[in-house]
Amino acid sequence: MAGNVKIPKVFIAVALKASSYFMVSRSVRLFSLTSVVSLVAGFSALMVVLVRAQLPASAQASNEPEVVCRMKLDGTVKGPEDGKRLIEEAKQAVGTQNYELAASKLSEARQVFNQLSSSYQQLAASYSSGNVDNRTADSCRKTALEMAQMRDEASYQLALVYRAQNKPESAIPLLVQITRSQQPTQELGQKAYQLLRELGYVNSP
Repeated sequence: MAGNVKIPKVFIAVALKASSYFMVSRSVRLFSLTSVVSLVAGFSALMVVLVRAQLPASAQASNEPEVVCRMKLDGTVKGPEDGKRLIEEAKQAVGTQNYELAASKLSEARQVFNQLSSSYQQLAASYSSGNVDNRTADSCRKTALEMAQMRDEASYQLALVYRAQNKPESAIPLLVQITRSQQPTQELGQKAYQLLRELGYVNSP
């Protein structure tokens, strides 16, 4: 995330406390959750489609079309629409107080978005290696961040479901992951921290 943002001590305290109490893995950074598609397997199941979008006014002068990094899925890997559908199904389950089903749907949505985020990050690294195609690398990196944001939003909704089920031990690690992934100034990070306070995990304002 942005390197110049001064992270409040209270966010640091949350991360340290989580490491000792819940043994939250150090691998919960933005793109490093486990169980992702390997790069080789990913290329066999995914194909990058570089969409030449309509030129914005600023790009017309340079005659360089915008590059949009998107994956063409062959059915073996779920895409963003699948993750969004799972979240909608979870909302419907919450509406009927079927929290077990909602938790299952949201957990699956988290996995979908995390896998996509990791795959796009791998593509970005491949294109940026040796300056192969920096514009495509930047586009893939941007998409990876978008997928990670969706993952964190699904994580927050899942934490809410766990709270409704009176399962703070399941909700708190998710919230800690969000505070690590999001900048302290971002709304989702603030909401996650507020929920940690409501659960009694932290008591600092």
